[in-house]
Amino acid sequence: MKEKIISIIGTLVFGFLYFYVALPALNIHTYEFWFFITLLIICFLLLTNLTMAKDLVKGKMTFTKAVKKNKLILAIPIIYISLIVLDVIGSPLFNAKKYAHRIEITESNSFTEDIAKVDFNKLPLLDKDSSQQLGDRVMGQMSDLVSQFNVSDIYTQINYTGKIVRVTPLDYAGFIKWITNRDDGVKGYITVDSNNGESKLIRLENGMKYVESGFFNDNLYRKLRFSYPFDSFGRISFEIDEEGHPYWIVPVIDYKLIELRREISHIIILDPITGESKKVEVGEVPSWVDMVYSADLIIEEVDDWGNYNKGYFNSILGQKNVVNTTEGYNYLAMNDDIYLYTGITSIVADESNLGFILTNMRTKETVFYKVPGAEEYSAMASAEGAVQHLAYTSTFPLLINLNNKPTYLVSLKDDAGLVKMYAFIDVTDYQKVVVTDSSKGILVAAHNYLGDQKYELPNEDLTIKEIVIKRISSAIIDGNTYYYIVDTSNKKYKVSISVSDNLPFLVSGSKIKIGYALSEEITTINKIY
Repeated sequence: MKEKIISIIGTLVFGFLYFYVALPALNIHTYEFWFFITLLIICFLLLTNLTMAKDLVKGKMTFTKAVKKNKLILAIPIIYISLIVLDVIGSPLFNAKKYAHRIEITESNSFTEDIAKVDFNKLPLLDKDSSQQLGDRVMGQMSDLVSQFNVSDIYTQINYTGKIVRVTPLDYAGFIKWITNRDDGVKGYITVDSNNGESKLIRLENGMKYVESGFFNDNLYRKLRFSYPFDSFGRISFEIDEEGHPYWIVPVIDYKLIELRREISHIIILDPITGESKKVEVGEVPSWVDMVYSADLIIEEVDDWGNYNKGYFNSILGQKNVVNTTEGYNYLAMNDDIYLYTGITSIVADESNLGFILTNMRTKETVFYKVPGAEEYSAMASAEGAVQHLAYTSTFPLLINLNNKPTYLVSLKDDAGLVKMYAFIDVTDYQKVVVTDSSKGILVAAHNYLGDQKYELPNEDLTIKEIVIKRISSAIIDGNTYYYIVDTSNKKYKVSISVSDNLPFLVSGSKIKIGYALSEEITTINKIY
């Protein structure tokens, strides 16, 4: 009896140490829980049978005899056989409809009606890699911090005060730096404007105590596990509210059977400074939170919708109407939320898309737009081919509404990760691509792509003024008519006939009200009022 008590105590000590280090969720729907149980069983059997273990190692006892004396060991194969059986029962083979309906997708919406014409001031022209480059540069300029902290590679994309930015915390630069700085905590985070690249280090009056790089009880994951021992966590993101206060956003995952058909039921919002946290249902998430769902979860659910909407066997044999997401994704900012974008293509790879989906990363509202066109990597290759002599690499495309037409926009980067050019690619014909030096700005790049098409910009993006014409003349270029105007201040303008039918009737002395986006040596007029 004494030996069993000692074995139980030893097993509990081992269990606590393993739990403290590995932090498994005490959740019967996870494999990590059952692995934990398996280790406890093995530990208990070893402690109660130390002599038998030695005999087994030395070959003095057979495995069969050992099993007869310790029938508890039979629980291990029973556990794993049961897990396998449950996985088969819960697989798409028997539950195709449930997999197909993991996500509700609206298919009747119109691209031009739903997607506002592009606002270039709210486009994430910089991807995560470029943002990391800029964030690391900012950190390198902070001599008092650079030796103590590193920059985390999280870089969550969020909407912040009307701008689309990436935000990431600082991390302790190792165990010794944690010891020397833990009283003050991590002293700040970095923001990178995804549109113009403006990077800032935001210093905090009170440092963050609970971070990924913290040790022992200061570690973020340990703090979460001890506060919520039964919850399984999804991919954690770092966000800031509208006042700039930092928070960890932690999705709580619910599984069917054993890690099947995962779904987000709640999120945990944890204050890294105070350690206070609260659990919120997905339908009650504050509007400043952007990343409730992870991209990999959304893509997994959309793939299930595309694979199993007509049953399991159809997904393998007939494959009628079977579609998948394309490789890769990007984010768009709309209506103060972040949306995931990825293409939808036939199960038979043919370098073309049937359309694309947009998913609100806070609410999971998802819409499928049937806009046939080029697959994203074909568009990227087309953009890279246009400047192949420079060996630039393309970012994953942004899909934008440019003059009521779906258009791909990519940034072309050099080996240092710096954006050197912008490229616009026609979605329906990826061979139509126009590249422009990024130093000229995204608006010039858009003008170059559109050529003679009327470039429609909202009034708030234009400089509006009245001018008096001093001279006006016309010219035909590539079959398109342009008018060249000099006003009474000797400023020069260029305008396409497509902007206004009244242009042929303007003469010296005419007063007109114009709108333009960029003031250049020869300014392009976008609107005549």
